[in-house]
Amino acid sequence: MIEKDRKSFSGGRRYKNDDITVYWKPDACVHASYCYRELIEVFDPGRRPWVDMEGASTERIIEVVNMCPTEALTWKWNNTERNLEVGPDQTNHVIFRRPELAGEDTEDTEVREQPVLVKIMYDGPIIIKGDFILKYGDNAREMKGGLISLCRCDSSNQMPFCDGTHRKIGFEDV
Repeated sequence: MIEKDRKSFSGGRRYKNDDITVYWKPDACVHASYCYRELIEVFDPGRRPWVDMEGASTERIIEVVNMCPTEALTWKWNNTERNLEVGPDQTNHVIFRRPELAGEDTEDTEVREQPVLVKIMYDGPIIIKGDFILKYGDNAREMKGGLISLCRCDSSNQMPFCDGTHRKIGFEDV
């Protein structure tokens, strides 16, 4: 039986089926729309709750969650031992550095070094992921295994960070 778990965790919500838990952090979402464009049966923003873990196979849910460029959607096996089998190339597989942030007690707290990855989203922001220092004006922000989304439309209310305004104003790459 699939448990309909929509419990909150620090910064978002989690949704669970028998195999995995999907974590959603709305503050990290830049509305790239991969989730609902690829799998509306699970990710439907017009429905409440918007995530239905019964809508597709676990494998398909993982595949679509891995498309999320900002890690607003991440996933984790419910079986802790199975998490140890996941390679570092598994894009949005989450290993919490501080398990209490997920509202869970777990021994799975391994920290992996992350190279810096940069992705320019078509008609959207620049995504930077890994260990780096961002300098903006007189400010510097150190990221350890972090992810940020930088505005390219020049209309964000949180410059230099993307707040999703590009979708509201119809920003397009030329």
